[in-house]
Amino acid sequence: MKYGILMFPTHDAVDPATLAREVEDRGFESLVLPEHSHIPVSRRSPYPGGGDLPRMYVHTYDPFVALTAAASATSTLRIGTGVCLVVQRDPIHTAKQVASLDFLSGGRFLFGVGAGWNREEMADHGTDPRTRMQRMAESVKAMKELWTKDEAEFHGDFIDFEKSWAWPKPAQKPHPPVIVGGNGPTVEERVVDFGDEWMPQGITLDNVGEFGDRVTRLQQLAADAGRDTIPVSLYYAVPDEETIDAYAKAGVGRVFFGVDSAGRDTVLPQLDRLAQLIR
Repeated sequence: MKYGILMFPTHDAVDPATLAREVEDRGFESLVLPEHSHIPVSRRSPYPGGGDLPRMYVHTYDPFVALTAAASATSTLRIGTGVCLVVQRDPIHTAKQVASLDFLSGGRFLFGVGAGWNREEMADHGTDPRTRMQRMAESVKAMKELWTKDEAEFHGDFIDFEKSWAWPKPAQKPHPPVIVGGNGPTVEERVVDFGDEWMPQGITLDNVGEFGDRVTRLQQLAADAGRDTIPVSLYYAVPDEETIDAYAKAGVGRVFFGVDSAGRDTVLPQLDRLAQLIR
């Protein structure tokens, strides 16, 4: 089992470079940071179940800027997006950012991607929520062309560009792992279609059995498509020994534990407790 940390990196919390050093020093494998470009004030019910929007969503850094600081402060820690909202981004610019960060970090980047839940946010970027899944698939496939081809081109319904040159290429070959986030009913198909790994969330002892069935289905879909076993990570994993054992039995290879968007005095003790758990 690999163990990672995730945090919304806000401007008034422990800074990303310090956080990354502390995470690496405690023996964790990775650090992932989420993304929100902005939050429209009209958004009243942020989650499917409703509830108040946590302030961290409004105050978070751009993940690529924050991850550059994290990469510069560490030497072995894997750094990644958890997740990058690719449907709200230009894929050519994003491919350049991913390749640059992977190259400069010595091949330590994990590219977590997702379609997002905030319809108002994505609409402000000109993205139709109804077609965001198709846009996400095209965006990732277009970026893979830019990462792996000397002369890349892509022609889809949403993403379209002629033969182009784009460097640097990522340090990891053929490219950083694309980790597809989400729990939706068709996410397994999306992972097999354009992803390298799967990253669901909200898995507890109450539903880990059902989740294990989905992992089995994912691996069967992968085998049917002629692919090897697809790694599975968990976002906001429950920090409990019994639950972690159940995750492993269900086929999970990496867990990300969440820490608060807060200062050193709050976050460092949380990291200490999690480090003790993984030992």
